[in-house]
Amino acid sequence: MKMIIAIVQDKDSNNLSNAFVEADVRATKLATTGGFLRSGNTTFMIGIEDDRVAEVLALIKHASSKRAEYITPPVNVEGQVERTYPVEIEVGGATVFVLPVEQFFHF
Repeated sequence: MKMIIAIVQDKDSNNLSNAFVEADVRATKLATTGGFLRSGNTTFMIGIEDDRVAEVLALIKHASSKRAEYITPPVNVEGQVERTYPVEIEVGGATVFVLPVEQFFHF
């Protein structure tokens, strides 16, 4: 058995949740924040059999698209503006951890 922890942007979380339901993958969904933009993320925790890990990873990859966004960098602490024009950055995608599960209990 494996524990998959997948962190995706909030924009992708509903599509991923729906994909999990259709594939009969049970997941715990947590609201999280972080990353470069300190934006809203969703973290999914999935306990899954070893032979279904590739299937779950494919679902995550399909539902979590990378895309470009423009941001205006904030003013630094001293009040100096280094750049005042929008900068294109890549957002989205997923950060995924696959961990071995030594024991599993359901009480």
